[in-house]
Amino acid sequence: MCSKTMDDLLKLNKDWAAARLEEDPGFFSDLENVQSPDYLWIGCSDSRVPANEIVGLKPGEMFVHRNIANVVVHSDLNCLSVIQFAVEVLGVSHIIVAGHYGCGGIKAAMENTDHGGIDNWLAYIKDTYRQHYQEISAISDLGKQADRLCELNVMAQVRNVAKTSIVQNTWRSGKKLTVHGWIYRLSDGILHDLDVDVDATDQLHEVFRINTE
Repeated sequence: MCSKTMDDLLKLNKDWAAARLEEDPGFFSDLENVQSPDYLWIGCSDSRVPANEIVGLKPGEMFVHRNIANVVVHSDLNCLSVIQFAVEVLGVSHIIVAGHYGCGGIKAAMENTDHGGIDNWLAYIKDTYRQHYQEISAISDLGKQADRLCELNVMAQVRNVAKTSIVQNTWRSGKKLTVHGWIYRLSDGILHDLDVDVDATDQLHEVFRINTE
């Protein structure tokens, strides 16, 4: 594949903008004045998984945060700030943690090789791998082992979102907010619901419940 120059990208941007205006003359004026998404997407940085596009939403209809392997870490101020802004300012009612099969971050976390500084980030995934090591190791196919860890990683991150004080404060205030776990298959473009929704504090282990009373 021949890589495009920076000038090529700027030209493609102009073509894209012109095409949007031809379809809808008010496209950019509407977009400029309103951002009222009902969804926060926490996904992988992988360029093959464009968040709003694969669910058929327009720009402005989904707030998006992406990092390697869609990890939610309680020390990650960037991710926590996104969650807080989405919940408290934008008023989203759904947070979707979306992983994908074939994730390079997941595969790297399953290796014992030195990946440099990123190994510090992959350590969070390795924790999940360790917790489910026997289950994953019992799968004979290496590709399916990675697929299972992709799923388990999403499940772990759903719980991590739900454990945050931001989300628990929202539930305590009486606002409806649901955290979902989905996974995307690159080979057919289909999202799958992992059925791990969390929408109340009592679904968390009591150790993680924040009680202000």
